[in-house]
Amino acid sequence: MTKQHIEVITSVERRRRWSREEKERLVAATLEPEAVISDVARSAGIHVSQLFRWRKELCQMSAPSVPQLLPVEVVAALPSPEAVETPSPSRVRKKSSMVTIELGRGRRIRVESDVDTEALGRILDVVERR
Repeated sequence: MTKQHIEVITSVERRRRWSREEKERLVAATLEPEAVISDVARSAGIHVSQLFRWRKELCQMSAPSVPQLLPVEVVAALPSPEAVETPSPSRVRKKSSMVTIELGRGRRIRVESDVDTEALGRILDVVERR
């Protein structure tokens, strides 16, 4: 014979109130390696969607409100097919380099060093909103 955990709610109120500490404890349990979220939710007596909602809310609260600065690595540009050909004397191509901007979450933008800074600013604003 197995024991079953039974919770008796004696108050008139139908909804349970969870403290921030309890929510953080349950969310932290879901972030453990090899944790099964449905098992964590079942042990707390809540629905999986509630646990995902708490996880989303708590992760948004802990996220910094200022953009995170990432390291920038300047590397030499690979020669483009146009640069390999001998330029005509009337149109001498000035030497430029590529700049790679790491945006996080696997996103990367490469631009030439002489890029229009206003245009680049608008592009970065659009990319960060997505």
